[in-house]
Amino acid sequence: MHTDFDVIDTHLLQPFGLTLPALQSQLDLFQQKQIDFGDLYLQKSFTESWAIEDDVVKHGSFNIAQGVGARAVVNGQTGFAYADDLQLKTIQQLVSNALYLLKNSTKNTVSQKLYTPEFKKIYPTHSPILAMPAADKVALLKQMNAYAKALDKRIEKVSISLVGSFEIILLLATDGLCAIDLRPLVRMSVTIQMCEDEERQTFSAGGGGRYDYQYFIEDDYWKTFVDEAYSGVKDKLKAKPAPSGKMPVVLGSGWPAVLLHEAVGHGLEGDFNRKKTSHFSDKIGQQVASEKCTIIDEGCIANRRGSLNFDDEGTPTQRTVLIEKGVLKGYMHDRISAKAFDVLPTGNGRRESYAHLPMPRMTNTYMLPGCDRFEDMIASIDHGIYATHFNGGQVDITSGQFVFVMDQAYLIKNGKIQHPVKGASLIGHGPEVMQKISMVADDLALDKGVGTCGKDGQSVPVGVGQPSLKIDEIIVGGQDSF
Repeated sequence: MHTDFDVIDTHLLQPFGLTLPALQSQLDLFQQKQIDFGDLYLQKSFTESWAIEDDVVKHGSFNIAQGVGARAVVNGQTGFAYADDLQLKTIQQLVSNALYLLKNSTKNTVSQKLYTPEFKKIYPTHSPILAMPAADKVALLKQMNAYAKALDKRIEKVSISLVGSFEIILLLATDGLCAIDLRPLVRMSVTIQMCEDEERQTFSAGGGGRYDYQYFIEDDYWKTFVDEAYSGVKDKLKAKPAPSGKMPVVLGSGWPAVLLHEAVGHGLEGDFNRKKTSHFSDKIGQQVASEKCTIIDEGCIANRRGSLNFDDEGTPTQRTVLIEKGVLKGYMHDRISAKAFDVLPTGNGRRESYAHLPMPRMTNTYMLPGCDRFEDMIASIDHGIYATHFNGGQVDITSGQFVFVMDQAYLIKNGKIQHPVKGASLIGHGPEVMQKISMVADDLALDKGVGTCGKDGQSVPVGVGQPSLKIDEIIVGGQDSF
C-alpha cells in the first residue's frame, strides 16, 4: 500500500534527484539573513476538463503543472521567487533571490530539524482523474445530455462540463515543518438554454467537492444539477420585470451566502485589517451586525470544496468565529497578519499555486442558523423580493459598497411568493445590511460546491452557506417602479 510520502517521492523528489536532507540543506540557506521564517512550497498538479455541447463532446483537455516557490519573511516584508524547475540548483537560486529582495541583515536565523506532524485527513488522497476511465466520463456526459434534452421540447442547447484536479503538495519551513497533502477536487456544471415565443434564457447549476467522480454517479446525483438548471431556466422564461426601490428582501439558504462572502467576508481577512483598509479595521469587540448574525469560517469540513487539511503555510485548518451575535470577534489570519495582531494563525493562508504568495483567504464561510421560520419571513412582507440565486457582482472592500445581480428571484406580495422576476440587483453597504437582518431561519444549507474566489489576481476554491434570512430594507435595482 502506497503512503502519502510515496506519492511525494514519486512525483516531486525522485524525478529531480531530490531528498528531504537535500531540501533541508536549502532551508539552511535561509540562515544568511535574519528572518521570521522561510519556506519552500513544492507542487505538482494534474487537471482535466471534459465538455459536451450540441450533443457532441467538443472539449477534452489534460494539463500538468509543477514548480517550487521560495519565500522569506521578516517584519511583514516578503521576499519571494518561484520556478517551474525543481532541480536542487534552481531551488538554491530561488532562496538566494528571495533573501536578496529583503533588507540586509547580518544576524543569522537558525533553521530547525524537519518533522512531519499528523494532520487530520478530511478528504480522500487519491486522484479523481485516475479513478474513472476516460470512456466512462464521456459516457456520463452523453447520459446527462440525453436526460436534459428529454425534459422539454423547448430546450435548444445543453452544455455540460466535468472538471477534475489532483494537487500534490510538499511544504517545508525553517521552523522544521514538513507537511504533505494530496488534494482531489471535482466539479460539474450544467447550462440549459430554452426558447419560448422567441425569447431565450439560460440558467446554470452545478456542484462538486473534494471527492472523485463517483460522487456524481451515486444515486444518479448528477440529475440534481440538470433538474436545477431546467427549473431555473423555466422560471426565467416566466419572469416579469422586477420592481425597484427600497424594500425588504429574503435571501434563500445556501448559495445566496455569496453576498455574505463578498460584502462582509473579504473585509474580515487579516491583511486588509493589518493595513487598515477594511471597514472592519479596529472594530474587534464592537457590534458590527444584527445580534441575529453569527458568522463562521471553517476550513476543516470534510470533503468541502473550500476545505484543506492544512493551509498553504502548513497551519491546520480550523473553525474560526468571526462575528458572534453581531459582535466582531476576530479576523482570518495567515502567519504574517497573525503576528501583526499577536494572535495565532487561523489556517487561512492560501495561495493559488507555487507561483503565488499565500495571503489570508476564506475557506468555507457561513452564517449559523437562527430560530425563525421561513414561512413567517415571507408572511411578514407586504411587498418585497425573495432571492434564491446570484450571478455576479462588485464589491469595494474599503467602503463596503456592493452591487449583486439576482439570477433567480421572486416577487413577494401580501405575504405570499408570487411570480419570478428578472433584471433585479441588490445595492447596498455590507455592514449596514448586516445590521438590518431581522430574521434568521433554521434551514442552514451550504452551497453545492461551485465557488471560486478571486483576490489580487489569485483564484482559490471556496464554499459559502447560510440559512434563509430577512433583510428589512435594501435597495433593489429593477425595471419597474415600486
